[in-house]
Amino acid sequence: MESLAQVLTWIVAGLILGQAALVTAYARFLYRFRRPQLADNECPRAAVILCVRGLDPFFPACLKGLLQQDYPDYEVWIVVDSARDAAWPVVNELAQQSGKHKVHVLALTERLATCSRKIAGMLQAISHLDDSHKIVALLDSDTIPHAAWLRQLAEPLRDSRVGVASGNRWYMPAKPTPGSLILYLWNVAAVVQMYCYKIGWGGSLAVSANLLRQSDLRQRLANAFGEDSTICRCARAYGYRMAFAPSLIMVNRETCTVKSVIGFLQRQLLSVRLHNPWWWAVVGHGVATTAVLGLSCLLGAVAAATASWSAAAWIGTAVAIYWTSMVLLILPLEWCVRRIIRERGETITGFGAWGWLCTALAIPLTQIVYFAALVTAFFARTHCWRGVRYQFFGPSPVRVVEDSAEKV
Repeated sequence: MESLAQVLTWIVAGLILGQAALVTAYARFLYRFRRPQLADNECPRAAVILCVRGLDPFFPACLKGLLQQDYPDYEVWIVVDSARDAAWPVVNELAQQSGKHKVHVLALTERLATCSRKIAGMLQAISHLDDSHKIVALLDSDTIPHAAWLRQLAEPLRDSRVGVASGNRWYMPAKPTPGSLILYLWNVAAVVQMYCYKIGWGGSLAVSANLLRQSDLRQRLANAFGEDSTICRCARAYGYRMAFAPSLIMVNRETCTVKSVIGFLQRQLLSVRLHNPWWWAVVGHGVATTAVLGLSCLLGAVAAATASWSAAAWIGTAVAIYWTSMVLLILPLEWCVRRIIRERGETITGFGAWGWLCTALAIPLTQIVYFAALVTAFFARTHCWRGVRYQFFGPSPVRVVEDSAEKV
């Protein structure tokens, strides 16, 4: 048993070193942050698309930020699921108050049955654009853009080889609830993987008009569940690069429940499974870390129960070091992110000593929840998202089989 304990200990050490290398690469990327500022005459004409279904807690702040961009020439296309949607009056009132003439509010009428409702709204808005639009930016309704958001998103697209520019999310919940801590810890690992695998984030993403008009991107989107992986995969297929903008780490301060987090993680992983070539790498990482840690805990318990103290010491030391290292690896990323957020003048909230203790204790729970979501996403044939049920097998890879809004 001691030999097996030593082997597992070295495997755990390998996992720590591997994850430390990835975190170091991403931390260096964030540390090199600079605040790029395009001159007004360098800003291409842009269209920003915001698709809305339901009223998110931070949606009014999102819309206000979008309508107050420090960008010389941009239009806003807001596609609301229907005129009966709770967001409809809020959108129209804020659009009128903004005084901007280039805000277009549409109800979703092209309700495609072969893609997500969000993508259907995107495609409807894109159909209204003309050749004068040089970039198309996407924004989620729970993302609050700062004044320079669009200008910084457009900066990487100055390089003609770049077809997609993306920011990323960072959770900074006001309260360290179990659900919020799981989401925070998962996201810390996810942003590192997204950077290494070049997986964009649809909550803050821009596409060059060249990619949009000279590829089959629209056809791909019309048969897709997740827009970000689909767009990035199309860009690679046509020889374009995807660039992350470190200045666009967007803070999400939402407090959530464990139940809502599980559904969210399943949806994120489903999008990777359906559209991203790195799916098996994600599966391999999730299975490997869960199996090694689970087996280590099981072997440690057996060793303790059978008084194999040497083996128990090996395993206990390995698990303790792994646990401690996971907390320590968060710190440089948190420091880099806070530096970026502080540069924007945004409020920084922390958990305090109690919150960090809860964060450390939530690491095993996060591993369990993440693995459960990964298994569910692996075998899922249906998924319900905001009242819409999607099916993932049959003649089309994605099909809408039920929409609660259409029953009203």
